[in-house]
This record gives sequence, structure tokens and C-alpha cells, in this order.
Amino acid sequence: MRSWFGKRGPQITPEWIVLGLGNPGAEYAHTRHNIGFDVIDILASRHRIRLNLHRDHARYGLGKIADIPVLLAKPMTYMNRSGEAARALLQRYPLETARLLVIVDDVALPTGRIRIRPSGSDGGHNGLASLIQCVGTQAFPRVRVGIGNPPPGQMVEYVLSRFLPQEQPIIEEALQRAADAVEVTIAEGVQAAMNRFNAQNTAQTPGKG
Repeated sequence: MRSWFGKRGPQITPEWIVLGLGNPGAEYAHTRHNIGFDVIDILASRHRIRLNLHRDHARYGLGKIADIPVLLAKPMTYMNRSGEAARALLQRYPLETARLLVIVDDVALPTGRIRIRPSGSDGGHNGLASLIQCVGTQAFPRVRVGIGNPPPGQMVEYVLSRFLPQEQPIIEEALQRAADAVEVTIAEGVQAAMNRFNAQNTAQTPGKG
């Protein structure tokens, strides 16, 4: 029988690790590349999960979503070393990588589009590349959030930029839907979330940006 309380308070053994990718530091807050951090903040607020643990190259908290024990985490390593946090957390809380749910920005999708995949390549994303290298497999699900396509030769500047004013309503809705997608994945499984959210495709592309 699982013990929920220990000498230092609640002791939760997570059944899912939800890892939102991004860069630590105020200068990167709410940039396109930090979509994962923003979704983690929404989930933490919805489910009253405090991100009060600072170890394993991450800031994270333990709690429940749909009565299922989860761990919400933000790597504190910068994007291109995100896998170090994933590896350390999986060592501390041994789970199959099918229970490592990653939230990531995607330049291949229009701004606001949500796409859920059970596995896949890194698609040129440095954070995903680090994850795949560190955990040794591509077989982990991810919630991809479209941030639009950068102008030629401006990838770095683009992903580290903030959304334009006309994009804000679209991305704010997308962040909420991405959090919804995480909740459905945990409660009902990856396939159920794919069926529900991949078919919505309600994103818009408001001019250039």
C-alpha cells in the first residue's frame, strides 16, 4: 500500500512526470521557447501544486491531477541540456519513458496549434535532442505547441522573442488548451488526448511574426 505521508510531510510517488521545456531566468520568461514553462505554471495553479523542490537539475513539485499522482517540473539547465533534468528525475522516480510527458514549443506548427505525439524525433529542437540523448529513446509523449515559423536565418532571435500583441489572445488560449491536453493525457491516455486535441486545429496565423 502506497504511503502518502512521511516524517517530512506528504510523500507522493508520481505516476507521471510532466516536463515543460524552457530556459530559466527572467529574461526568457514568456518567450516563444518557454511555452513549456508557461503550461507548467498553469497546471500548478489549477491543481495547487507548489514547485518548491530544487534538485535533479530542475524545479518541481508533487501533487495530483485527476486523482493521479504527478510531478510537474521545469529544467533549470537551459534548453540544450534539458535531458539532464529528465534523466535525473527518472532515476529518482523510476518510470517508463511512456510516462514522461514533455511540453515543447514547435516552429513547424502555426501559432497556437496543439499537436500531441506518443514519440518522435527531435525535429531540430535542441531541448528534445538533449532529452532523447539523455534518456536513450524517442519513446516519450509530447504536447507540441505551435509558435509559428521564423523568418529565414532568424531562428535563435525568433524563438527567444516574445509574442506580438496580435498573437497574445491566440497563444493564451493555446496555453490553456495545452494544459487541458496534459490533463486528458494523464486521466485518459495519450491516444484519447490525440483524438481530442489533434483534430481541433483552431490555431490562426495573424500576419507575420
